[in-house]
Amino acid sequence: MCNDFVNLTTENIADEHLCCIIRSKKTHQGIEGKRQWLSDRLNEGHVFRKLNEKATVFIEYAPLEKAWVPITGDNYYYIYCLWVSGSYKGKGYGKSLMEYCLADAREKGKSGICMLGAKKQKHWLSDQSFVKRFGFEVVDTTDNGYELLALSFDGTTPKFMQNAKKQEIECKDLIIYYDMQCPYIYQNIEKIKQYCEMKDVPLSLIQVDTLQKAKELPCVFNNYGVFYKGKFETVNLLDMGSLERILKK
Repeated sequence: MCNDFVNLTTENIADEHLCCIIRSKKTHQGIEGKRQWLSDRLNEGHVFRKLNEKATVFIEYAPLEKAWVPITGDNYYYIYCLWVSGSYKGKGYGKSLMEYCLADAREKGKSGICMLGAKKQKHWLSDQSFVKRFGFEVVDTTDNGYELLALSFDGTTPKFMQNAKKQEIECKDLIIYYDMQCPYIYQNIEKIKQYCEMKDVPLSLIQVDTLQKAKELPCVFNNYGVFYKGKFETVNLLDMGSLERILKK
């Protein structure tokens, strides 16, 4: 197991690869959008720590007060993503990254750490069974099965903001809220635009470009949220099969 990890900083971010999309062989707008989004967050205490290899091995977290999610809590860290893939699985990298986050939280006097989960594990969300081994517990839920997992150091707990539990909007079109925190989002949005234009499906894309907008969203959110016929559907990035299933409802 290699123990050579790198934290992205304002000084090295232009030169370091973003390992969550390491399989891409050339630069595209999603990568550069992610790089700019991160650059704007690093001075807010945002952490992106990765293995110093051409690999998808990383953790990304931020102070909850500055995290672009409709969750509130006092003095917590929020984990956006913890991802170990391919041949690097099962070698202790996830454990090492989580232990770093825990140590960082304790060193900075945080009250705990939280992340988005669900009653049934969903794609594009970190493995909740893994974090439960560290003592994370469900501290809040939504009516459609999403959960807020937290590890509290002092007995306090975060919670979903009330607007996040609304899960309804007036517009009946296909609506997607998104930010540029994930480099896969740009390509996903472009594919959905092309599909909806071809099928003549009304589509509204709403970029969440400020912290305030993220905190006020009418649904749970990790960087992406889908509504159809006024109802919240998913935080998963949509492939064409899942999009067609939603549109058939």
